Parts: sequence; structure tokens; C-alpha cells
Amino acid sequence: MRKNKLVDYGKFGYIFSIPFILAFLVFSLYPILYTLLIGFTDLKGLMTTEIHVLWKEPFKNFATVLKSNLFRKSFSNTVIIWIMNFIPQMGLALLLTAWFTDRRSKVKGQGLFKILFYMPNIITAATVAILFSQIFGYPSGPVNAILIKWGLSAKGIDFRLTPWRLKGVVAFIQFWQWYGYTMVMLISGVIGINPEIFEAADLDGANRVQTFFLITLPCIRTIMLYVLVTSLIGGLNMFDIPSLYAQDKGDNGGYTVNMYIKDQAFAGAYRYNTAAAASVIMFIVIVLLSLVLFYIMRDKDEAKLKKLKKQQLKMAKARKAY
Repeated sequence: MRKNKLVDYGKFGYIFSIPFILAFLVFSLYPILYTLLIGFTDLKGLMTTEIHVLWKEPFKNFATVLKSNLFRKSFSNTVIIWIMNFIPQMGLALLLTAWFTDRRSKVKGQGLFKILFYMPNIITAATVAILFSQIFGYPSGPVNAILIKWGLSAKGIDFRLTPWRLKGVVAFIQFWQWYGYTMVMLISGVIGINPEIFEAADLDGANRVQTFFLITLPCIRTIMLYVLVTSLIGGLNMFDIPSLYAQDKGDNGGYTVNMYIKDQAFAGAYRYNTAAAASVIMFIVIVLLSLVLFYIMRDKDEAKLKKLKKQQLKMAKARKAY
């Protein structure tokens, strides 16, 4: 009798992954490596065909970028705007997550609320920039109309002319656009927690605050880490909202690193080398900060357990050696 051959389905996984691998190599890995290479060359000009590697001074472009006052200003603006929007964004997302996932309070119309909170995230950046340009418009925008009516300003405020006001508006736009996404990510993490853990907490007499801080937050550490890292990456790569709304006003108060990179590469002398160097610097900064977040958010108990196992293995090997 003929034996039935077992079908190896594993090979189909490799076949289906080929289009992604090819797209990644062509559209992601190649541009990254090429950008890294350009950072060590003298590539300038729109129609330049010759590229010379700076063998004598390989880090010249990086030193030029780090010494640039405009780059330092753009970097500080980027960090400040990200911090100003991320802290309230995470706070509100955690509050809404606790509200929607609390088993003791049954919120009616949760689906509608979630849709409304998430909706700003699906609106295009250009639309959001135009919307808030009208809301904070000078001198006849809705915000200025309220300020004048309440006697807080005589003629209204041009929020784009003052650096800190400009930062505040850009940070508020970023917060308004992304807090719903953060909330959805956190809720998905809470839903994945075993309900029996919450039931045990209820039986032990834990109140809502204790349940959230002592059970919910530790159980969604992985999702929290994901949100932190993705927010860090997105925050340090801010471009669309600051570029469309700030328009390089307010003494460069809304001028971010990506705007600096764009101006270096596609304006004036077309300094592709310094633009690439700035990109590599930001890549290194993001990697280092991400590693710090991974270290802070690590599971300390698991790390101690791994360390203990390593020590036990070393002791076992030492005993065998003797």
C-alpha cells in the first residue's frame, strides 16, 4: 500500500514572505544603508554625479551638524514638543483605559466613545493643520474670539509668532491626534489579561485604584513599552504637523529635526551629506533612548530569575570540572 506523504506547509510561509522581504530590501534597507554611506561623503548639489568618501575626515559632516545652532535648536524643539504632548497623551489614555475596562462600572455606548476618541488619528495631517490654523487663527479665529470676549486679550494672540505658544499649539495638536490611538493600544493589552486575576483581586477586597496600579499596569508592561517606543520614534520624527502649521514662524519655535533635514537636502545648496549625517545622528539617538526604555521597563523578577539560573549553571559546571 502507498503511504500518504506528509505535506510540509513550512515552505509556504517562506514563499509568502518573499514579497515583503524584497520590498523591505529595496525600499527600507537599501535607503538606510545608502543614507549611512552619504553621511561619510561630500555629496552636494542637485545634479552631482561624483561622490567622494571623506577618508581623511570621515566624521566631518557629523561634526558640522552637531556644531550647527539650527540643528541644536531643531533638536530641542523636537524633544520639548514631544514631551509636552506625550505626558498628557499617556495620562489621558491611561485614564480612559481604566474607565473603559473597569469591570465594576458599566459604561454605556463604549463603542461610540472609542470611535470618537480614535477618529482624530485617521484624519490626514494636512486636514488637521488646516483645521487648527482656523481654530487658532489670528485675529478672527474661534480661540481669539473667546479670549477677546472674556477680556483676556484686547486684539487676540498670534500663536505662531511666540516660540512657546507655537510649541504649545503643535504639542496640543499632536496630543489630540494620538491619544485615541494610545488608548486603543492600552485597552487591547488589558483585554488580554486573564479575567480570573481581576476576580481574585475583587475577592481579596482590592479597590479600583489598587486593581489598576497593582494588577493592570504590571500586566500590560509589554504594551506600555510598545507605546513608549513607538511614541518616541514618532515624536522625534515629527514633520507634517509642525511643517504645515508652524511654517517656520515664531523664531523657529516649531522647527523640528525632520524639517532641518528636509531643508538641508532639498533647499539651497542641496547638502545631501549633512542631511544624511543628521538622519544617522537621530537614528542613533532613537536607538539609545529605546534601549534605555527597554531597560527601565524590563521585568525585574524575570531578570533576577535568569541571573540566578546562570549562576546555578556556572556552579554546576564548576562542580563537574572538579
